[in-house]
Amino acid sequence: MEQALARYRRDGAWRVEWKTRGHDRAPGLNEALLDHGFVAAEQEAIMIGPARALAIEVPLPAGIVVERASTSTQIQAALIAQDEIFGEPLPPAAHERLLERALAGDGVEMWLARAGDTVVSAGRLEPVAGTDFAGIWGGATRPEWRHQGIYRALTAARASSALAGGKTLIHSDSTPFSQPILERAGLVAVSTTTPYFWRP
Repeated sequence: MEQALARYRRDGAWRVEWKTRGHDRAPGLNEALLDHGFVAAEQEAIMIGPARALAIEVPLPAGIVVERASTSTQIQAALIAQDEIFGEPLPPAAHERLLERALAGDGVEMWLARAGDTVVSAGRLEPVAGTDFAGIWGGATRPEWRHQGIYRALTAARASSALAGGKTLIHSDSTPFSQPILERAGLVAVSTTTPYFWRP
């Protein structure tokens, strides 16, 4: 642990996230993380299920458009919206890295839902090389736009894109907000994960 933290400090890490998994056997890990200054966040559910269960037609409120963020401007707008919704902006270097990945054509995709020029929801799709899986990450919707099917539509679009890319299974680490939505679509919670965060 000390060696890892020394490396993070040397590399100028802004924040480190270390996720433990409920199905892993790692006696003492949770205590070691806390002892070294990590702070535990809310436990999440590890969800797995068929992409086709999510790739459905979802009615949207009038004026809402769901689309892949294909330009630098769109991707940056989606990332800024996620920062605002989660309440913890990423540093510019993290934005640049995600922007580069989304523009690189290696399968990572940013998706957004917008009302006019305002991004009201955003999320990422990441295929897992050498497997049938794609991950859906960072799904976030502005509070005033929740409970209108927008997150479900954003998830459906990402699942459809995963299927088009040959990925038949979806996995996600889900908060209590998204877990019930994914469960209703047929995904199953197979374990838990707890994020621990450290800042220099």
